Amino acid sequence: LAPLPGPAARAELRVRVRLPGGQVTEESLQADSGADCVSLELRAADGALVTLTADFRQEVKIFRALILGELERGQSQFQALCFVTRLHRNEIIPSESMAKLRQKNPRTVRQAEEVRGLEHLSMDVAVNFSKAAQLSSHIHNVCAEAREAIYTREEDVKFWLEKGVDGSMFEVLPQGSALPELQRCGLCAERWKPCMCSYSLSIEWYPCMLKYCKSRDAAGRVSSYKCGIRSCQKGYTFHYYVPQKQLCLWDEET
Repeated sequence: LAPLPGPAARAELRVRVRLPGGQVTEESLQADSGADCVSLELRAADGALVTLTADFRQEVKIFRALILGELERGQSQFQALCFVTRLHRNEIIPSESMAKLRQKNPRTVRQAEEVRGLEHLSMDVAVNFSKAAQLSSHIHNVCAEAREAIYTREEDVKFWLEKGVDGSMFEVLPQGSALPELQRCGLCAERWKPCMCSYSLSIEWYPCMLKYCKSRDAAGRVSSYKCGIRSCQKGYTFHYYVPQKQLCLWDEET
C-alpha cells in the first residue's frame, strides 16, 4: 500500500485481513482529512463488529463493539459498548495520509508487519452520552447504540479537563480495589449482581507508521518522500464495572 500525492478529503479503502484463527475478513478504512479523523471497521471471528475512530483534532480515540446477544439467555439482539481513550501522537498515520492510500492488488490478504503488545485498560469512569459531543463530535454517531455503556479512564479525563472539557459529563464508577466484594463477572454466580467485566478486542491491521524513501536529484541533493506504510496489529482488554452480570455474559467463556 502506498500513499498517492495530491489532495484528498474523504476516502474509503477496503482491505482483506487474516484473523488469528485463519479466517479472512474485510476491513473498511475511512479517512476524512477535512474533519481530521479516520475510522477502521472489521468483523471479529466471534461475529462482533469492531470500530476504531481516531479524532486527531480532539486527541480522542473511540472503540465501539457491537456484540451479538444470546437471545436464549434473555439478552437483546446485540449489545453495544464504547471505550473512549486519549489518542497519542504516532499511534496511527495522519488522516491526510490515510485518505491517499491506494492498493495495487485488492485481492491480497494482509497480515500486520508488527504486533504491538496487548494493552490492559481500567475503564473506571462513565461518560454521559448527552454531554459527550464536546469531548468529540464523533461520539454522538459512533456510540448512539451504546449510550448507557460509554467508558473512559481517570487518567485520560485529567488530560481532557486540562484542555478545558466540561467535567460534568464524567462519573467515577465503583472500583474493584475499593469494593473487595466486587468479583470478576466470570466468577460471579448471580446474574443480577454487580461485577467487574472484561472485554477484549483487536485491531488486526492498521497503518501505524509512514515509510520514507530517499531520492537524489540531478545535482546530487538527497530528499525524502512518503513511499508506503508500516502495518500493525494491537489488542486491548478493557476492565470496567457493570451493575449486573447479565451485561457481561461473554466473560464466563474466558
